[in-house]
Amino acid sequence: MESKRILYVSQEIHPYLPENEISRPSLEMPKKMNEKGHQVRVFMPRFGLINERRHQLHEVIRLSGINVIVNDMDQPLIIKVASVPQARMQVYFIDNEEYFKRKALFTDENDQLYGDNDQRALFFCRGVIETVRKLSWSPDIIHCHGWMASFLPLYIKRFFADDPLFSNTKTVLSLYKSPEGPVGNNLIDTLKFDGVKGKDLEAYKENTIPSALKAAMAFTDGVVNGSPDTQPELLAHAQKEVPHFLDLSPSDKQAADVHALYEQIAVEESVA
Repeated sequence: MESKRILYVSQEIHPYLPENEISRPSLEMPKKMNEKGHQVRVFMPRFGLINERRHQLHEVIRLSGINVIVNDMDQPLIIKVASVPQARMQVYFIDNEEYFKRKALFTDENDQLYGDNDQRALFFCRGVIETVRKLSWSPDIIHCHGWMASFLPLYIKRFFADDPLFSNTKTVLSLYKSPEGPVGNNLIDTLKFDGVKGKDLEAYKENTIPSALKAAMAFTDGVVNGSPDTQPELLAHAQKEVPHFLDLSPSDKQAADVHALYEQIAVEESVA
């Protein structure tokens, strides 16, 4: 496969957050693709748990300063960046005081999902899009890891399909075991405010994290199962609804297998 521009968007990346089945491949895949000669960019949220001094995060002034409107609320977008140790690669961080200052990822001290996780996820995904547009960087493939990044395919396919930066972009979604609870308290209103309607909006009305992942697959060109504990109904839906499905557990061979998946999608793109 000739050199491609691959955008990785993940809710968790090691070493900035603890190592787990999402954060590990979210680092290893970009590193492997970078080593293969592909152009790689990586994005994640700047959660309050991340130690900015230890990881040497710094704000990118030329990329910050955009306001993203979420459910009729203006939210400033701050972009930070850090270099990955022992890899010629950077990670971009989407930051906002309202959504990411708290010292937790998705749940409060009572282990309850935050009611604004829906708005946090949509701000994150839209912040990635706005930053990529400001960089004038056109990704051939966007690979999303985890439910928080799963709204990206919807926005790319429905609202940016005519944008020259994204008109030929293919999307891949990695699945992992996900919480069964609600995405948030205002998911439908927030999506509706952004212009999501009809059957697209209907697909999100159940407002659970698994149902949101199912809805995302309607806009996805490939799905990768990255966990032995992914809900069976998600795997069944992916195999039925998505053109390319790769079922594997995290392993040393994962990057090679995913590269082959990219190659299949790229071949389809060139034929089309």
